[in-house]
Amino acid sequence: MKICIPVNENNGINSTVCEHFGSAAFFMLVDTDSLACKSITNTNQHHAHGMCQPLAVLASEKFDGIVVGGIGMGALNKLQAANIKVYKTEYATIQETVNAVKNNKLQEMASHMACSGHGHHEHRN
Repeated sequence: MKICIPVNENNGINSTVCEHFGSAAFFMLVDTDSLACKSITNTNQHHAHGMCQPLAVLASEKFDGIVVGGIGMGALNKLQAANIKVYKTEYATIQETVNAVKNNKLQEMASHMACSGHGHHEHRN
């Protein structure tokens, strides 16, 4: 399975998950079987609230789902309209998140789980 995870830095499997999808410095494409990582710079990182264009940077990439620490309603709606599954993680690193994916521990995002702004979320694990 190939997943996309918004991250704060490009440290491969040790990268930390960004607390808010649209504010991530990078998007990391991760093969959950081989742990191979491909980093994509988020050129849409600095945008006004509600103006996130999640597919602008990721349009040419192929992946099975996105795993986020947090995401706004606008971006969530755009991804869901494109039939992209979005999952919620509370884990701090890609490694921990991949382990959770493999063990089916992540919940698919629903509208009531979306952020109302560019706030901060704490990772619990």
